[in-house]
Amino acid sequence: MRIDIDRWEEILITITRNKTRSLLTAFGIFWGIFMLVALMGGSQGMQESMAANFEGFATNSGFMTMNQTSKAYKGFRKGRWWSMELQDVERIRHMVPEVDVITPTNARWGMNAVHGNYNISCTLKGVYPEYGEIETPIISYGRYINNVDIKERRKVCVIGRQIHEALFPQGEDPCGQRLCIDGIYYQIIGVNTTEGNMNINGNARTSITIPFSTMQQNYNFGTHIQLLCYTARPGHPISEVEKQVENVVKRAHLIHPDDKQAIIKVNAEAMFSMIDNLFKGIRILSWMVGLGTLFAGAIGVSNIMMVTVKERTTEIGIRRAIGARPRDILTQILSESMVLTSLAGLAGISFGVLVLQVLESAVNEPGIVKTHYQVSFGLAIGTCLLLALLGMLAGLAPAYRAMAIKPIEAIRDDG
Repeated sequence: MRIDIDRWEEILITITRNKTRSLLTAFGIFWGIFMLVALMGGSQGMQESMAANFEGFATNSGFMTMNQTSKAYKGFRKGRWWSMELQDVERIRHMVPEVDVITPTNARWGMNAVHGNYNISCTLKGVYPEYGEIETPIISYGRYINNVDIKERRKVCVIGRQIHEALFPQGEDPCGQRLCIDGIYYQIIGVNTTEGNMNINGNARTSITIPFSTMQQNYNFGTHIQLLCYTARPGHPISEVEKQVENVVKRAHLIHPDDKQAIIKVNAEAMFSMIDNLFKGIRILSWMVGLGTLFAGAIGVSNIMMVTVKERTTEIGIRRAIGARPRDILTQILSESMVLTSLAGLAGISFGVLVLQVLESAVNEPGIVKTHYQVSFGLAIGTCLLLALLGMLAGLAPAYRAMAIKPIEAIRDDG
């Protein structure tokens, strides 16, 4: 492939003939592409950061707990306190087939865990093994609660990451060792290193998990449960399942069907959907702002090229007079436009990637990248193609104007 050195030299001379004008024109493209890359990379990082708060959490889950009634019903006055029971779990399993997993949890807050010379305040949670399908544990040492622990009411526990760091500052494997929680000793069987910030009866990082049956026995919960956790089967939205679960519980405890205060519900599916929609909106806004700025820059390039063509009327006329074809003029003007647009755009991409890299390094721990603020390779390639297209479009009008110049009119204009 032959490289036309003269053409590239002419393009360089044309662009650098008026450096200030070229720089100001290029800045519009530079800023537009920088804004697009920075906004897309930033929104990606924000989404990953937000998603990390829900790490391991079932997106199709719901939660239910009790509150005072607000309506009188069947001889019971309003303002009555009531309690959910273990029997409610079985009722729901049999009466709501759309429920996939249902499990109760109980918790005690402000407990004090002690190991050797170290102690820390924590939340104590009693769970069944099924709870791992609601909030998936990441076990770095040992194992999670199992059915044998439940059946034998074992005094075993799984500690959260923050508990592990506080009680075992050397970072050793704590499995098999014992810790004391308000006078009761438990053997550690696992460490849960989940990083999520969801706080369902206590945050996983600051919680110590024990078998539900052990919680019942040691802290006199009896059949009382504080929180119902459930997931919906595929194809069934949690909002519909939630209504059925609520109706079953209300009938069992003689609560008015229209009492909206007696049961507190949390719909994780709706929460995840809201966050997804939020970031879809952010991405659309990012594209609108970036592309709008890019098109404004492209219009600026087109205007400047029109001025350049006008200034070069005589030159173009002479070239036509000595045999230059219209296609040669068209190619020259388009090349100048595309080179100016591409150089400015690639500088904008490079600067955007640099800024995102600095941001990524600032928010992550050294050597551990949990949140990525960089744009994808596909987006970078697509942006480069967009730059080439914008450069061509920006040069079309000036190029056709240059093609329309007639040699005799150019010479007369020079005179």
